[in-house]
Amino acid sequence: MPRPPELTPEARAAALEKATRARRTRAEAKEKLKMGAMNLSELLEQAGGEGDEARALASLKVLSAIESMPGLGKVRARRLVEELKISPERRLQGLGRNQRSALLDYFERG
Repeated sequence: MPRPPELTPEARAAALEKATRARRTRAEAKEKLKMGAMNLSELLEQAGGEGDEARALASLKVLSAIESMPGLGKVRARRLVEELKISPERRLQGLGRNQRSALLDYFERG
């Protein structure tokens, strides 16, 4: 297996900081979903935007976001993605128009 490119200490520190910010952004978004301070529509809108924060949110797995919704746990979230024919590995940026629509419809009818 090829080795990753050698980074200077400064480049490595910058990459680690960028990864930490991305993880923090995703964790904050999941917490807002859990507390009801953000809904799925808002999350998808933010993930479709520009900038580092939007890219971090776009890389959040759909299953992880759904698990963070109030009233849904791991089992119900997994059943929902299966029912909507969304891969458990799918990320927000990879959702198709029909998948996005079906997901939003599910949460709008509550």
